[in-house]
Amino acid sequence: MSIEKNIQTVKDFFAAIGRGDRDGLLALVAEDIEWIIPGKDWPLAGTHRGHAGLKDLLETASKSIETSTEPREFVAQGDRVLVLGFARGRIKATNKTFEDDWIFAITVRDGRLTNIREYVDTQALARAAQMGAAGPA
Repeated sequence: MSIEKNIQTVKDFFAAIGRGDRDGLLALVAEDIEWIIPGKDWPLAGTHRGHAGLKDLLETASKSIETSTEPREFVAQGDRVLVLGFARGRIKATNKTFEDDWIFAITVRDGRLTNIREYVDTQALARAAQMGAAGPA
């Protein structure tokens, strides 16, 4: 696929996330998708594989976090698309807010996302998820 089509596929993916369209999102990812979110001490960290893993990730996210995600820049070469963005949200269990600049490194093959590696401000998210600490992250 062309770089432009890969970028559009990734934009469609983020649009589906923004709409809360799980079926639309699943239609854009490969059956063997691998989504890696580095870190610990926060509920979404880990490696999520396949449609089942993605469904579990989305379910955990909807139960534990409210967030608005804004992709701001798309940089592509070959089958890789880097997305630079910003998120603002709240961890439900602690009611603490966070702000997060992030980068997603996404591989697109045959019109489907096959790999996502999410680089987020894990410290801000861990602080917001920490019980007992006061104030926004």
